[in-house]
Amino acid sequence: MSRPLRVAVLVSGRGSNLQALIDACERGALPIELIAVGSNRARCKALTIARGAGIANFAFDTADFPDRASFDRAVFSALDDVKPDLVILAGYMRIIDDGVVASARWPMINIHPSLLPLYPGLDTHARALAAGDRWHGASVHAVIPALDAGPVIAQVRVALHEGDTPDAVAQRLLPREHALLIATVNLFAQGRVTITPAGIQFDGRRLAAPLLLDDNDELHLEPPVPTGF
Repeated sequence: MSRPLRVAVLVSGRGSNLQALIDACERGALPIELIAVGSNRARCKALTIARGAGIANFAFDTADFPDRASFDRAVFSALDDVKPDLVILAGYMRIIDDGVVASARWPMINIHPSLLPLYPGLDTHARALAAGDRWHGASVHAVIPALDAGPVIAQVRVALHEGDTPDAVAQRLLPREHALLIATVNLFAQGRVTITPAGIQFDGRRLAAPLLLDDNDELHLEPPVPTGF
């Protein structure tokens, strides 16, 4: 692109992924413009982070709307006003109405704390541990009307250890999740990844399997699968 990618972010909580994006922009590692941050929680820490960084922000209260769809339409209308090239759901803890998702005029991605298609929804760390998995991780996927079911663009893996707790896994995964999001958004900014009706395009070809983040925070095609996965 001849200009920085215009990125809007939807958040609900502490905003650690938002802060990671801001930090990457400030150190020159991510050629994007963060144009807006929206939330369903006016008092969430993520909005405080946005204000501190001078990013335009907005919040709507679900109590002011008669149903989910009308709330979601208001959020998407606010996004339309700022004309994003990409919208990121970064800890946005709402299931968006299917029809509203289908109406989006811009690509939208979500970062989810599991190796999708494993463990859509909540409590992913606990579910991976309960299943006895050896590997866990995070995924960035395109948002479609079905929950956490859009095409997966990229993933990062972390090993699970004997005696792990969900909190320990979350703490170990979080910095890798941040790196995954930054690396994926960077590919969008470079025009190397696009979301099309035919699927995810990477360097002009349909992506057949998710890219994987390596220890150098680079995404690779057809990465090696860890032994015993």
